[in-house]
Amino acid sequence: MDWGTELWDQFEVLERHTQWGLDLLDRYVKFVKERTEVEQAYAKQLRSLVKKYLPKRPGPDSVPFSQQQSFVQILQEVNDFAGQRELVAENLSVRVCLELTKYSQEMKQERKMHFQEGRRAQQQLENGFKQLENSKRKFERDCREAEKAAQTAERLDQDINATKADVEKAKQQAHLRSHMAEESKNEYAAQLQRFNRDQAHFYFSQMPQIFDKLQDMDERRAVHLGAGYGLLSETELEVVPIIAKCLEGMKVAAHAVDPKNDSQVLIELHKSGFARPGDVEFEDFSQPMNRAPSDSSLGTPSEGRPELRGPSRSRAKRWPFGKKNKTVVTEDFSHLPPEQQRKRLQQQLEERNRELQKEVDQREALKKMKDVYEKTPQMGDPASLEPQITETLGNIERLKLEVQKYEAWLAEAESRVLSNRGDSLSRHARPPDPPTSAPPDNSSSNSGSQDAKESSEEPPTEESQDTPIYTEFDEDFEEEATSPIGHCVAIYHFEGEDGEWGPVKAPSPWLRVKTSVLWKKTKGMAGPGSDGKREARDLCTLFLTPWLQLKPV
Repeated sequence: MDWGTELWDQFEVLERHTQWGLDLLDRYVKFVKERTEVEQAYAKQLRSLVKKYLPKRPGPDSVPFSQQQSFVQILQEVNDFAGQRELVAENLSVRVCLELTKYSQEMKQERKMHFQEGRRAQQQLENGFKQLENSKRKFERDCREAEKAAQTAERLDQDINATKADVEKAKQQAHLRSHMAEESKNEYAAQLQRFNRDQAHFYFSQMPQIFDKLQDMDERRAVHLGAGYGLLSETELEVVPIIAKCLEGMKVAAHAVDPKNDSQVLIELHKSGFARPGDVEFEDFSQPMNRAPSDSSLGTPSEGRPELRGPSRSRAKRWPFGKKNKTVVTEDFSHLPPEQQRKRLQQQLEERNRELQKEVDQREALKKMKDVYEKTPQMGDPASLEPQITETLGNIERLKLEVQKYEAWLAEAESRVLSNRGDSLSRHARPPDPPTSAPPDNSSSNSGSQDAKESSEEPPTEESQDTPIYTEFDEDFEEEATSPIGHCVAIYHFEGEDGEWGPVKAPSPWLRVKTSVLWKKTKGMAGPGSDGKREARDLCTLFLTPWLQLKPV
């Protein structure tokens, strides 16, 4: 079924319908255009959101947590998702808006041409009908005139008073009118035949062809519009795999959160390496005048009156949770806690080793190039490489010195960490001493020596290395021994001068006591060639904390 056969008399209906189809096409194009604007705005807002919450690029020393990594991965997936929305907007704009807009313009021109052709045919048919009407009216008029002239001639012929000349004249006029009516009749007949032929061509050939062309145009427009509808979904389906990957990436990021690993990362980031504070000793201030002069503790003023330690000093050492003062950054990272200092030094050492290896490789390459230049002078001048070789050698020497420097600092930091770790373990294993103000028993010297031997395998403490001593030892030492409360470390080898002094190997842990340290072992710490008490006393001040006292056996 076609429009030319079934809708041969619905010219205005077809005109309205085709116009409605083009308007629908334009409305869909406008809808897709606004849809692309929505997609672009959505993608832009997503990218702005990602930029707002995406953290700044982490530094070389930062270690992100899995939670942070997952969040960053989700933000990246959202950013990729925004990119897919932009791709959808771009494809819709190019494949739908531009194509359908161009096609709509073509359809409008074609429709205009077809309707102009139909109107011309309709105008021609109307002109033919007007000519037919004119010839018909002329024929009718001529017939009336001829009939009137015939009646007039017949009346004059019967009138006895009319002259012969009047009768002849009337007959001639009647004959003329009859001839003109016959000519009008022939013209009317020819015009009628021509109009019927044109009308048949108009209704059975010309207008059906135009209507069929309009039908074909409208169907092609509908096909393109349906294809545009399909492009709307096809464009979405094209990005579905990528969007599915983005969603899968978000799911993987959610499953990648590892609380245990984050806890370990936090430990690695902020572990200080300090040993836990030891037990606070009991200080009896009720009988200050009964103390013996030899029992004066380190830091006691020369008047014999005990020094009153303020709470601020011990609190600053015991409680690491308060406000930290601003520290000055040092090259060996000594401003950092021991564990963090060790890690930073390790990083610096690895970096220097990489730079050193790079310079060594460059030196070898320059040497090979120089050998090639010496063998084949046309390739280059060997002397031109000398400045580069000299500069490389200087860099190698500088980096070697830096490597040695960082290795020394690293060894010191590692020993400090091990010392703090061992001291913390020993404190944890040893029960705290009960506070007492009674003087030690002299008879316990042998047991103190035995305890010193049994606990000689305990690791060193942090206090024995890091805490300075602010007072001097007394030149005279009492002979009584006390129970040990800690240990110190020997730093020199001592083979022993006679049978009384035992050999000592450094490093070796030694007991730390409340009011004394075993004098034989302290003398061993002084090293060979020492002259006795003064060197041993000065050496011990490097390892014993201020609240300890030294006492010979």
